[in-house]
Parts: sequence; structure tokens; C-alpha cells
Amino acid sequence: LFLPPRLWDKVPSNLSQQFHPRHKLSYREYGILAESMGRTFLGAMACNCSAPDTGNMEVLLEFGTPSQQQEYLIPLLEGKIRSTFLMTEPNVASSDPTNLQTTLQTQRDGYVLTGKKWWSTGAMDPRCRVGICVAKMDYNSNNKKSSSSLHGKHTIVLVPLPHPNVRMVRPLSVFGYDDAPFGHAEVELNHVPLSKEHLIGGEGSGFQVSQARLGPGRIHHCMRAVGIAQRCYDLMLERSMSRKTFGKYLWQHGSLQKDIADSFADLQSARLLTLHCAHQMDMVGPKQARQHISSIKVAVPNLVMQVIDRAVQAHGGAGVCEDTILASAWANMRTLRIADGPDEVHRRSVALLEIKRLYRQRNDGRELPKVHSRL
Repeated sequence: LFLPPRLWDKVPSNLSQQFHPRHKLSYREYGILAESMGRTFLGAMACNCSAPDTGNMEVLLEFGTPSQQQEYLIPLLEGKIRSTFLMTEPNVASSDPTNLQTTLQTQRDGYVLTGKKWWSTGAMDPRCRVGICVAKMDYNSNNKKSSSSLHGKHTIVLVPLPHPNVRMVRPLSVFGYDDAPFGHAEVELNHVPLSKEHLIGGEGSGFQVSQARLGPGRIHHCMRAVGIAQRCYDLMLERSMSRKTFGKYLWQHGSLQKDIADSFADLQSARLLTLHCAHQMDMVGPKQARQHISSIKVAVPNLVMQVIDRAVQAHGGAGVCEDTILASAWANMRTLRIADGPDEVHRRSVALLEIKRLYRQRNDGRELPKVHSRL
């Protein structure tokens, strides 16, 4: 359904006739559609626009080799297979990617991948055929000189699935919700043998590839979040007009009137912040719109969580059980404040980017010294 504008010209000639979009959507236009898809948890999957597949397809299109695209991109575009993204690890604070411990060790005839991942969405889906894994290069085995850069060791590799050396440890629940086998999983990578053909972008390019993938993916989450919040808001309005307490409909109580007004304002704020960010991405590209992406990744989940929480309160006991979508919507939105980078990391990014901008203005375009500007 959606191909990012920056990738319109990257569709290989052998794929362009079959997969090139007939109607080219901007980020802003896709945002409007994503809100509609986000009203149900099945919407994005039905349109083959669900995470992590969209991000993985973009990586394969932008950085994949022709053989990688033939083997994995085409089936993903056709909706015949699913994929997973292997980044977060249980034993370190993965919000700082320099902490990652999964290693890609060089061998004479290729590489060996070893580590443990979790919150790998879709890894246990029976249709999952490939994982895109973030690892650190380990050159100790052949005495190669390691990179001095904090991010220079990160490398992205394709992991064919299922694989005898990849063990699905367990499905993970979210606030007690069990989405197995389509949800998240803990995964062990036990000396997985790989070749150069499994590298994406080459050794040491993992940070560049990851950022190209995660940046646009964050706005997709926010777009869908507005959709589910709008559905919860609509449920609150319906509830307020059908239930009475103390001789009055709920909507006639001043407390609920305040909740309705605040929720209306929060929804509009979240929607317009997201669409403005999408517009900036259309105008200057995701890299130059980083502060806008990080800003909505903080603001939107917090705004829509308030909307959903008010809807839960208006429904009373029905709001915290599975008779409505409210409880699962709340759990998903609370999780979004951690997924794809926690609030604290994105606030830090926005602050540093703004300080850098002001420094350039005050110093004739010179950059803030790196010792003060590590992101």
C-alpha cells in the first residue's frame, strides 16, 4: 500500500511493473490512511502494512542485494511470508545500541551469529521466514583491527527462518495479553552460520541501516495510535449517552464533560503533530526531520494514552476487561512509550538536536564539538 517517497526510484526494474505503486502516497497522505487502519489491530496486517514487515521491506528495498530482494522482498510484498526484527536484548539496556551483546564473528568461510534477543515481533508466526538482526562485529578470531567508533561495529544480517540454530525460547505477553504466535518472542541465536550473502549494507553499516529503518517506523506507530485512540474516544461518547448515574446520563455530569473536551483536544493535538511531522518528512526527508520524529514519538503515545484512560474510566468495570477493546488498547499504547526507543531517549535526542541548531545559528554554521554532542 505504501512506499516511502525516498524509495520511489529505488524499485528495481525487474520489480517495478509488478510492485511499483500506482498511486504514489506522501508520508502525510499515508498518515491519513494509517489512522483508519489503526482503528483495528487487524487493519495494518490486512493491508500488508504492519510492523515489523514494513520496515523490513524498506530495508531490503533500500539496502538489499538483488538476490536478497528476490528471496525475501518479493514474498513479503506479496504477503506470502512474514518477518521479524531482532534488536532488543534481555541482558542489557538496549535503548543504548552500543550495549548490544549479540556478536557476528568472522570465520574463514563466513560468519557465526551468537546472542539472545527478545521482543522480536512476529518471530513465532508460522509464516515468518526471515529475521533482520542487529549484531556487533567480533574480529577477535582473526586479529582484525576493530573499529574505534561506538557504532562502527554494528552490522545487519539476514537470518533465514526457521533455522536449527535459532531457538524460539518463549512467547512474551504484554500486560498479561498473550498474542502467541503472532506477538513478541524471546529468541536464542546459537552459533548461526551465515555467509557474506546474508549481510545487509556490509560490515559496520548497521547503525546507518537501523536508523533508516526505525525513523519512518516510529511515525507509522504514531499514525496508527491516533486511529485506535479515536475509536476509544467514540466508545466513550457512546457510553456517555447510554448510561445513567444519579438520575443523569454520564455526559450530563461536569466531570465527564471535562474528559470529553480534554480528549477531543488531545486527539486533535496528536493527529496534527503527526501530520505536521509527516509533512516535514515529505519536505526535507526523515534524516532532517529527526527532531520532529522523536518529538511525536514522545508526545503522541502520551496524548492518546490519556484519551484511552478516560474512556476506560467512563466504562467502569467494562473498561478493564476484554469485553471491549479498551484494555488491550491501553496496554498497547503503554508499551509504545518503550518500543522503538523509550521516551527518555527521544527527549534527549530532541534536546540535543535543538541545542545543535542554536549553536550553528550562533557560530556561523559551525557544528557543536562532538565531545558535547554525542547522540
